[in-house]
Amino acid sequence: MAEAFANHYGKGRVVAESAGTVPANEVNPTVVKVMKEKGLDVSRNHPALMDLERAKNADLVVTMGCSVEEVCPAPLLRHAVDWGLEDPKGKPIEKVREIRDEIERRVQELLSNL
Repeated sequence: MAEAFANHYGKGRVVAESAGTVPANEVNPTVVKVMKEKGLDVSRNHPALMDLERAKNADLVVTMGCSVEEVCPAPLLRHAVDWGLEDPKGKPIEKVREIRDEIERRVQELLSNL
């Protein structure tokens, strides 16, 4: 969700890539649905693995808080921030909307500070 919002609102000023600490095989169908409600189609996205090399090449790494302590290399970097958000996996659509809206708000705030 953050990648889609950042690329949408960033309008070419930023290039965002999403990667997970324990990526699923496909994008969560509930996430696809709630993002379509915002006019953004993430149905063709493919979950990727966050690894140390990917993290080192990024100007900024934003983690959502899901499994960060166990497997994510981002906390080892100086250019990382953790938003501490819930994983939408298995959550009802109402909760996924709340998570989506918080991610959207934080992305807009981050972009306004660039």
